[in-house]
Amino acid sequence: MASPALQDPYALHPQNISQPPRSLRRIIGLIGPGLILASSIVGSGELIATTVLGAENGYILLWLIVLSCLVKTVVQNELGRYAIGTGRTTLEAFNEVPGPRFKVSWLVWMWCLMVTFTLFQVGAMLGGISEILHRAMPSVPITAFVWVLAALSIVLLVAGKYILVERIAMGLVVSFTALTVSCCFLLFKLPQYFDWGEVLTGLTFQPPEGGMGTAVAAFGITGVGATELVMYPYWCIEKGYAQYAGRRDDSPGWTQRALGWIRVMGFDVLCSMVIYTFATIAFYFLGAGVLKGMGLVPEGSEMVHVLSSIYTETLGEWSLGLFMVGAFAVLYSTVFASTAAHCRVWADLMGMFGLYDRSNYAHRLRTVRLFVVLLLVVPCFYFMWIKEPVLMVKIGGIAQAIMLPIIGGFALYLRYKRMPTSILPKTWITLMLWVSAVLMALMMGYSALDRL
Repeated sequence: MASPALQDPYALHPQNISQPPRSLRRIIGLIGPGLILASSIVGSGELIATTVLGAENGYILLWLIVLSCLVKTVVQNELGRYAIGTGRTTLEAFNEVPGPRFKVSWLVWMWCLMVTFTLFQVGAMLGGISEILHRAMPSVPITAFVWVLAALSIVLLVAGKYILVERIAMGLVVSFTALTVSCCFLLFKLPQYFDWGEVLTGLTFQPPEGGMGTAVAAFGITGVGATELVMYPYWCIEKGYAQYAGRRDDSPGWTQRALGWIRVMGFDVLCSMVIYTFATIAFYFLGAGVLKGMGLVPEGSEMVHVLSSIYTETLGEWSLGLFMVGAFAVLYSTVFASTAAHCRVWADLMGMFGLYDRSNYAHRLRTVRLFVVLLLVVPCFYFMWIKEPVLMVKIGGIAQAIMLPIIGGFALYLRYKRMPTSILPKTWITLMLWVSAVLMALMMGYSALDRL
C-alpha cells in the first residue's frame, strides 16, 4: 500500500469508505474545500475589482454584487455533487460534452483559454503585494519583489508546505475580512460617505453609467468565479468526500453514503458563501462610500495606496500599516490557493493527454510541481508586460465572465445527462440551477448588447 503521504485521493479504494456525519458538530469538523475556495476568492476579486467597481459607480451596482455572490453557488454545489457521485474531476466531465474534439473536447480547450487570461489576475496580485513591500523598502524595485515572491511561492508549494502556509494565510484573511467588515460598520456613522437611500437605490437593478466592462469583470470574479467553479470539485475529491462515498454501484448503501457526503459538501458551500458574501459587500460599501466620496479610483502603481484610504478614512491614519499587512495576507493567500488549485487541474489535463499514467499518483504529483513553476513564472511576465494591476484583474474577470454561462449550461447538462439518478438534486435545487444558468447567460447577453 502507498504511504499516507502518497495515498491517491483520486482512487476510490473500498477501505476508505466512511459513513457521513449526522451531527452539526461533526459536519463542521469535516468542511474545508469551501474555506480554501474562500481564501482564493477574497483577493483580486474583493479587494481590487469590488472596490474599483464601487469607486467608479457608487452604490448603484450593489444589486450586481449581491447577485454575483448568490447565483453561482448552485452551480458550485452541483459540480461538487457530480464529483462525489462519480469520483470524476471537472475536466473529465468537460471532456464528455458532445461536440468538436481535438484530443479533448472543445470545452476543455475553452477552459485552457480562460486560464491563460485569468493568470493576468495572479500577475496583478503579485504586483499588488510587491507594491506593498516596495513601500516598506523603497530601495528594492517592484519588479524585483515580483520575482522574489514567485520564487518563494514555488519553493513552498513544491516542498509540500502548502497546508501550513494555507492555514496561516486563511487565519490572516479571516482577520483582515473581519476588520474590513468592522470598517464597513464604522462607515455607517460617516454621513459624508454613507447614505441608506443610496444603498436602497443600489438594489434597483440600474446599469452602470460608464458601460458594463468593469461590471462584467466584477460579476465574473466576485463570489465564485469560473476558475473557482472548476477548482471546487478537485478540493472536494482531495478532501476525501468521493472516497468516503465509495465507488458508485447504485446500491442503497452507496446512495445513502453519497447523499450524506453531498449534504456535508452543501454545508461547506453555504459556509464559504457566507464568508465571501460579507467580505464582498463590505469591500463594495467601502469603495462606493469612501473612494467614490473622495473621488479616488485605484489604478496603476498607486493602486494599494488608494485602496488604503478605505481604512485610513474610517479608522484613522494609524491603520495604514494594518491595511498593508492585511492586504498582503489577502492577496498572497489568493496567489497561493489559486496556484495550488490550477496546478492540479493542469496536471489532470496532462494525464488526459496521456503524458503520464494518471493511476500513478507519484507521477501526478511530479506534474503538479512542474505546473507550480509554470503558473507562477508566466504571471510574472504578464506583470512585466502590462504593469497595471487593475487592468490585469479586469482582463481575468472578463475571461471568467464569458465562461460563466457556458459552465452554467454545462451544469444543466450534467444534471440531465450524466448525474447518477439516485443522487439527483431535489426539484427546488434543479429550479435554482436553471435560474442561475439563465441569469449568467442574461448578464453576458446584456453586456454584449451594451457594447454593440
